[in-house]
Amino acid sequence: MKKMLFVMNPYSGMRRAVRYLADIIALFNRADYEVTTYMTGGQGDATRVVENRARDVDLVVCCGGDGTFNETISGILRSDADVPVGYIPAGSTNDFAASLKIPTNILQAAKDIVEGEPVRYDVGRFGDRYFSYIASFGAFTKSSYATPQSIKNMLGHTAYVLEGINELSQIRKEHVRMELDGQVVEDDFLFGAISNSTSVGGILTLDPKLVDMADGKLEVLLVRAPVDLLEISECIKAVQSQKYNCAMITFRSAEKIKVVADPAMPWTLDGEREDGHSEVDVENVHLAVRIMQRPKA
Repeated sequence: MKKMLFVMNPYSGMRRAVRYLADIIALFNRADYEVTTYMTGGQGDATRVVENRARDVDLVVCCGGDGTFNETISGILRSDADVPVGYIPAGSTNDFAASLKIPTNILQAAKDIVEGEPVRYDVGRFGDRYFSYIASFGAFTKSSYATPQSIKNMLGHTAYVLEGINELSQIRKEHVRMELDGQVVEDDFLFGAISNSTSVGGILTLDPKLVDMADGKLEVLLVRAPVDLLEISECIKAVQSQKYNCAMITFRSAEKIKVVADPAMPWTLDGEREDGHSEVDVENVHLAVRIMQRPKA
C-alpha cells in the first residue's frame, strides 16, 4: 500500500472542503493509499509538517488556498524530497489552480489526483522563500494578506475585490530598479508582479501564449504611474487585450531578477505578506516540483 500525507487547511475559502473530508479520504483509500491526515493550525504549519514527513510518503496532497499550496511546495523543496504533490483548491481565489485548470470541484480535484500523472513545473525563489505563482508589490497586493479570513469565508473572491477598491485611496508610487537577466528597468511603479501563472490576483489574466510554466523563466509585469488620462485609457486597453505594448506597461521574461527598492515596501508571495527588502534576488527554479494532473485528452 502506498503512503500519502494529506494536509488540509480547514479554514480556507468558506470551509467547504471540510464537509467532504470523509469522501476525500475514502477516495484515496480505494486507490490503495494509506492516508495520514494533518489539519493545519496556523501560518507555516503546512511547511513544517511537509518538510518533516515528505521523505516518508509516496504522495503529498494539500487542500486549501494558494497560501496552503505555497507552504506545501516550500516544505517539499526544503526536504529535498522529489515527491509528487496533488492540489485540491479550496481557497477564495485559487490563482495557481486556475492556471493549471485544476477543477474547483473538491471531489473531482481529488479524483484527478488519483487518476493523474506527475508533471514538472517551475517554482520561483524570492530571497530564501519560495513562491508557486507570484511575488508582487504595489496596488491591490495588500488585500491578499490583509483581508480577514472571516471576511474571505463569507464573501469569497469578492472580498479581495472590495478590499482592493478600498486600497485605491492609499495607492502610492514605488521607485523600483530591476535587473532582468542583466537588462535594467527603473521607474516609479504603481504595481509590479513577478509570476509563473496566467492568473494574477484573480483580477488580471495573462495571455496563456505568453506564459510557459515550465520554460525556466518568470514573467515580469510592471505598471508605471500614469501621466494623464490618455495613458490610463491605453493601459486599460492593453490589459483587456492582453497586448502589453503601451507606455505604462513593461512585460518581460527572465530567469534571474535583482530588485532594488525601498525596504519599507511590502511584498506578497502567493497571497502571504513578505517584508520589504532594500535588495533581493529572485530566480526561477527550473522544473522543481511534480504536480499531479489528469492527462490531457
